[in-house]
Parts: sequence; C-alpha cells; structure tokens
Amino acid sequence: MPALTSLVIPVFNEADSIEPLVAEIDAALVAAGVAFEIVFVDDGSTDGSFAAMERLAAARDDVRVVKLRRNFGKAAALAHGFEAVRGDYVVTLDGDRQDDPAEIPGLLARLDEGYDLVSGWKQSRQDPLNKTIPSRFFNWTVRRTSGIPLHDFNCGLKAYRRDVVETIYIYGEQHRYIPVVAAQAGFRVTEMPVGHRRRTAGKSKYGWQRYLRGYLDLMTVLFLGRYQHRPQHLFGGIGTLLILIGVLVELYLTIDKLAFGSPIGQRPLLLLGALLIIVGVQLLSLGLIGELIANSRARGGPDDAQVALMVGAGGAGAGAPAPPAAREAGTTGGAAVAAALVPGAADKP
Repeated sequence: MPALTSLVIPVFNEADSIEPLVAEIDAALVAAGVAFEIVFVDDGSTDGSFAAMERLAAARDDVRVVKLRRNFGKAAALAHGFEAVRGDYVVTLDGDRQDDPAEIPGLLARLDEGYDLVSGWKQSRQDPLNKTIPSRFFNWTVRRTSGIPLHDFNCGLKAYRRDVVETIYIYGEQHRYIPVVAAQAGFRVTEMPVGHRRRTAGKSKYGWQRYLRGYLDLMTVLFLGRYQHRPQHLFGGIGTLLILIGVLVELYLTIDKLAFGSPIGQRPLLLLGALLIIVGVQLLSLGLIGELIANSRARGGPDDAQVALMVGAGGAGAGAPAPPAAREAGTTGGAAVAAALVPGAADKP
C-alpha cells in the first residue's frame, strides 16, 4: 500500500481558486498513483473561501478543513495544518494556484532518495519586478547568513517527511525559514526547481512590510538555532569585547591625564569609554540570565527531538525513527547545519 501524502494548503481569500486547484491535484496525483489527503487551513477568509472548502469536505472523504478564528498568518496556518496531517509525507502549497500540483510527484521522489525536506525553487518566477527583485536580495541574505545553499526559501511548495513537521516549531512569520529551522534540527535539506504560474484569481497578500518583518524573524531564527543552548557565547562575547574596548579607552585617557596633564573632563571619549563598559556589563549579565534559563531547561533531560534513531535492546530498531518528540525543535550550531546538508545537493537540477 503506497504511503499516504498529506497536502497542507493555507488559504486566505482565495474562493475562486479552491475548486480548480483540487481538480488539478486530482489530475496530477491520481495519474501518478499517489495516495493523498487534502488539509485546507482557512486563515480567516472573508470572501466565501470557507464555504467552498466546506462543500468539498462534505462531498469527499479525503478533504478536511481547519478553520481559524481570524487571520493569524501563514506560519500559524501551517502549524495548525501540520497538527492535522495523517500522512507519512507532507506537502505544502499555496492556495492561489501559482504552485503547480504536477510538481508534487517529483518532490516526493526526492524524499525517497533520502532527504527529509525538499524545497521548491521557482527559477522562472511569474511575479512583477517589485516582488522578484526584493525576493532575490532576501534569499541571498538568508543564504549567506544561514550557510544553507538554497535559492528560494520562501517557495510555498515543499515536501517533508512526517517527523520533520512533528519536530520543528514555527510561529510569527517564520514559515519563510522552515528549511533553516529543519537543517538546524539535523534534517537533510535540498531543493528542486519547480514551475511557477501567474496568479489567475484573487490578489497578492504580500507587501513591502513583509521584508522588514522577515529580516527580524531571520535574526530570531539564527539566534535560536545557534545560541539557545549557549546564550552567553553571544551576549558574553559581545559584552567582553565592549568592556575591553572601554577599558582601553579609559586607560588611554588616564595615561594622557597623568603623564601629559591633558584635561579629559570634557572629552567625549571619556563618556564613550564609560558607556562601552556599562553596556558590556549589561550584556554579560543578560548572557548569565540566559544561561540560567538554559540550565533550568537542561535539568529536564536532553531534548528528544535531537535523536534520529535508537538501535538495540529497547530501541526503535534499525531503520525505525525515534518516537515523535514534543513540538520544540532541538537545534545545534553551524556544524550541525553543514552536516545536515549534502554538499552540492542544492545545486542539482
């Protein structure tokens, strides 16, 4: 019996696209012999989208709808969709029909090669320049700062193994960084070029504000991935550097005063040195508080989400995944990210 694939589709005011999208899914996946279910997540639509999804759910056993109380954003919609899936594989795609369901079998084939997450890469994006140019700069920034060689982090078309969505936790607007969060948790991530189509109904929900929010979320994701278990390495390192610079500045002024008799009371450098020392001490203190929090969490035992397999007496057995962990991603540093990625995999066609 083929593995079940759960399609998670977040929807916000896409009433005219729902039924045509399901028809395309049927045509693509039935022909490919893929057993599937569809999980729609209505993210507070006000245009009749829920009524369209409700009709489909009433007529079909393989369609379910999760209705949110209001518009909470795509990350929340995906999180609720992940909670509802029953399949061994999970595929996400947008409800605006710009993602082509015919690409899904290819994504699933890459999972069968041993990857845990396959992200779509819209090489020929059918969007106006005011979306494509900022998006390219955004993807370049994420690629350079995270060290993950993907070209399109924000593509809605992605395929996952079930344990990925059971392990990672996204909130706010961190859906753009799912490949980063997954790689930080030790999963093998790659990408595959996919087609992209022009929007035929509805209107785009994205504006320039999402890029500003996106960079703030990037800082959060990188911090949680690299320093949540060792916050003093970040805050303490910066704080120590500032204190050292401040002490050197004040030492210079002291020597200038004692050896050469130069007045220093009105020199801005005096205030700068004192400010650097004060801020450095504050950062060191913040790092210690962070270490207290990390230590308190560590007393509960190691993070089960970091375990991929247990073999031997009492274990899951060879080839079996570890039991699903609590929905809190265990993350490590850049070395784990590098180990999670197959060199050059992201560049394969």
